[in-house]
Amino acid sequence: MPVEFLGIAATGDGSETTARTTAAFDRDYTLRLARAHEDHGWDRVLFAYAAGAPEPAAAAAFLASHLDRLRILLAHRPNVSYPTFAAKTFATLDRISDGRLTVHFITGGNDHEQQREGDFLTKDQRYERTREYIGIVKKAWTSREPFDHEGPYYRFNDFVSDVFPVQQPRPAVSFGGSSEAAYAAGGAEADIYCLWGEPLARTAEQIERVKEAARAAGRTDVPRIQVAFRPIIAPTEELAWEKAHRTVAAIRARRGAGRPGAAPGAAAPENAGSRRLIEIAEAGERYDRALWTPTAAATGGAGNSNALVGTPETVAQALLDYYDLGVDILSARGYHLLDDAIDFGRYVIPIVREEVAKRDAAAAARAERAERDRHQLIAAQA
Repeated sequence: MPVEFLGIAATGDGSETTARTTAAFDRDYTLRLARAHEDHGWDRVLFAYAAGAPEPAAAAAFLASHLDRLRILLAHRPNVSYPTFAAKTFATLDRISDGRLTVHFITGGNDHEQQREGDFLTKDQRYERTREYIGIVKKAWTSREPFDHEGPYYRFNDFVSDVFPVQQPRPAVSFGGSSEAAYAAGGAEADIYCLWGEPLARTAEQIERVKEAARAAGRTDVPRIQVAFRPIIAPTEELAWEKAHRTVAAIRARRGAGRPGAAPGAAAPENAGSRRLIEIAEAGERYDRALWTPTAAATGGAGNSNALVGTPETVAQALLDYYDLGVDILSARGYHLLDDAIDFGRYVIPIVREEVAKRDAAAAARAERAERDRHQLIAAQA
């Protein structure tokens, strides 16, 4: 089973530990960071979405026009544009990138963040809308004949696009979440299901929930699984752990005092994924081979925030543990975006790829032996 690596396509140099020194959208930094990923073995980068942040589709088009190999995962919130318009935007971007686009649909896990751009639906309504939205986008990508639509959230007549993706039948759809509503929506619609890094046992449970949701939706296939981490690597274990503790101290210093991991007055997270991260952090700091939770605790469970700490060899083996669960897209983002992308690409990705190749070769050899034994048995019985 092939393995892929997803990095971050930040448009500025700030992180949880470091104040931004660039503009919110800095052309030079955006391109420099992306080239660091492309030159060091990464497969794709994520253009994330946040209210008030640079518009990610335009930034992705800029990047796609300057790089030839790096693929793009574009985050998109259904509340910010009509689905027919979004489908044309995505198809055009797939043309610009020559078929390198995947779209990650974000339902939205925080009411205040959604309301910043005029979205006042409840969480359950947002999931219902997202499923309808994805269905329309998929049809707009693939239908050469005009079609009508009338649903709970969208209605239009006689739409047909004049721009279609390079990828056929369509680009892949990515989705994430840890609630029952998320499993149901993503299990039905997603080609890739995204999870935040959790202990192995809990990740295995989530993967099974995604598979169950896909079967319940009548699918004969299942989504590919992506899991995201914050790697903290150094040449020795001791140096890696010193770096990890410095990282948490820097996060806390930036966020201020108050509830552990939160800015003063911050409310508990609304989304299930962040609540899971906090629950895991409260139960313990270290799990499995290298998973470390204080980074998640320090951010209040904000997004991709659990770390993998250790030497490149340790972190690579930890990632392989997730690969063995069925995770074939590994998302990683350090706290110094540029330097960490280079170091992870130089020292971790080659180890993982080599070990995956060995696993694949061993599996192929086992399959060949099993087939040979089957033929020998048939011959003996003849």
